[in-house]
Amino acid sequence: MSSRERGFIPFRKILVPVIYGCDPSPALTVARLITRPKDVLLVGLMGVAEGESLSTGAVPAREIRCKLQRLVVGGRGHYRTHVHVSHDPWKELILLVEEEKPDLLVLEWPCSLEALGVTSETVLVNPPCDIALVRGPISENPEQVLVPLRGGLHAELALRLSLAMSYTSGTRVTSYHLRPLPSTRTLRQRLSTRRLDAPFRGLAQTLASLPEVRQLDMRTDDPAEAIVTASHDAQLVIMGASTQPVRSDISLGPVTDRVLHESDAGVIVLKTHRSVPTEVGDEMVGKTAISVLVDKWFAENTYHANEFANLQHLVELKKRQNVSISLALPALNEEKTVGNVIRVLKTVLMDDLPLLDEIVLIDSSSSDSTREIAAASGVPVYIHQKVLPQYGIREGKGEALWKSLYVTQGDIVIWIDTDILNIHPHFVYGLLGPMLLSPHILFVKGFYRRPLRVGDKVQAGGGGRVTELSARPLLNLFYPELSGVIQPLSGEYGGRRSALEQIPFYSGYGVETGLLIGMFEEFGLSTIAQVDLLERIHRNQPLEPLSKMSFAIIQTVIHKLESRYGQAMLEDVNKTMKLIRYDNERFFLEIEEIAERERLPMIEIPEYAGRVGGRGQRG
Repeated sequence: MSSRERGFIPFRKILVPVIYGCDPSPALTVARLITRPKDVLLVGLMGVAEGESLSTGAVPAREIRCKLQRLVVGGRGHYRTHVHVSHDPWKELILLVEEEKPDLLVLEWPCSLEALGVTSETVLVNPPCDIALVRGPISENPEQVLVPLRGGLHAELALRLSLAMSYTSGTRVTSYHLRPLPSTRTLRQRLSTRRLDAPFRGLAQTLASLPEVRQLDMRTDDPAEAIVTASHDAQLVIMGASTQPVRSDISLGPVTDRVLHESDAGVIVLKTHRSVPTEVGDEMVGKTAISVLVDKWFAENTYHANEFANLQHLVELKKRQNVSISLALPALNEEKTVGNVIRVLKTVLMDDLPLLDEIVLIDSSSSDSTREIAAASGVPVYIHQKVLPQYGIREGKGEALWKSLYVTQGDIVIWIDTDILNIHPHFVYGLLGPMLLSPHILFVKGFYRRPLRVGDKVQAGGGGRVTELSARPLLNLFYPELSGVIQPLSGEYGGRRSALEQIPFYSGYGVETGLLIGMFEEFGLSTIAQVDLLERIHRNQPLEPLSKMSFAIIQTVIHKLESRYGQAMLEDVNKTMKLIRYDNERFFLEIEEIAERERLPMIEIPEYAGRVGGRGQRG
């Protein structure tokens, strides 16, 4: 996947009608500014008045076909050769929308509506898909776009389109939040004003994570005048349609109407076909705007391991950044697989090419020959219980990962599980690629297909049960910004030491969830990436260990929420799990303590801070 394909292009198919008697240039320019030419579908439409023979449309239809061909030759999109001639061209267009399922329908205003024989009310009250009404002039290269925002689904669509334009065309985006002037209004009036502004509070959370959007805030009792005045410094105004019903056949609402008629800049008015929730609070409606941020992150920060298969190029990027790289392999009784994992990775990534500077095994007191196999493979072996013992001895994978920061040297640290049956170097170089390519990326998570073996059968993609039943629902509820992370619990991930050393580590099953939330809270969503590592084959765990894992992950999320809100929610009694046992035809309960405990950020450990001096990349 190229960086161009990975960019934020939310509109994968845009339908632009080319209608007899109307200039499609403004609509086509908008389409070009927000997506690729191959994603623009041009369709010809010709309306014939009721009572007239459709045959009278033959000559105009021929003219439309010629225009479509010229537009395609000019690189403006692809087109249907068939021109639709109808007594009801709007109905014909609705049928085309149902067939083609575009992400956006772009109509020039007002000529297209008049030619289609419809009013603004017909188009906007029940749009067949997300729709944009475009009033020119539309600059081919707008430098500044103004986006008035009140909140709600239509405002979210306006923000989404402006961000797409920013990505594809380099346009600078300014959001414009208008609020009423303070006054001596009655309490009921002031409460009503706050309620009207509530949807923006959810949108503000999204804007805070979009540094590329300049934010303006203004108090005024004449929003239309404020927008028209502000638009003098912009080439384009992008705004959501009114959420109130349109009362006039020719009106889009008083504010939109005035902007359309008085602004010197081009104007785009957007209306989503999604229904606006009516049974939830106005502020919660605004919070759906987080999907804009998540979609943008997903598009820009999701990679594929195959992008980084040129290992020599990665080595050159590594030298250019002057960084060292460590691979730490956590293990517990992995004698069947650990030797092959080390052999494959060491041969390709250290012996053949100097991509890795060190590989270490961090063992959790294996009772089999895991350590002996690793040592014979030529890598240093550490038992995590014997590292920094003065801070207490804890069990758990998270403890091993935390202590691996102490025993490794690299500026970048990668962790790979040692039970992978189909080990391949892409499990490592796929994780390294985003960080070597983009210095602002601090943390990378892997994701993959996980076949689930049930008896003699294998279900493709059936693995990741705890991910889908616990981790992702919890993140969607409490950390929606992270809802685009495909596999938050994957065991293959890594990051820059300068960031990892500042994050607390949970000692047990909660380590992956804790690190992900910690990186997000400390450094922001844009510093996190994810990479497709194809398929991972390993032994699947039975249900009971997965239940324990879920219990620990829930604890971890609640701990993080406690830190966010400064309020304790977990009592000691909540850290024991009652496991259901079955023996001799009877059920009984067995209590097991599963208490997720945090380790301080490694940088706060004096022994580490004293050694890290010139070792870790700072920043």
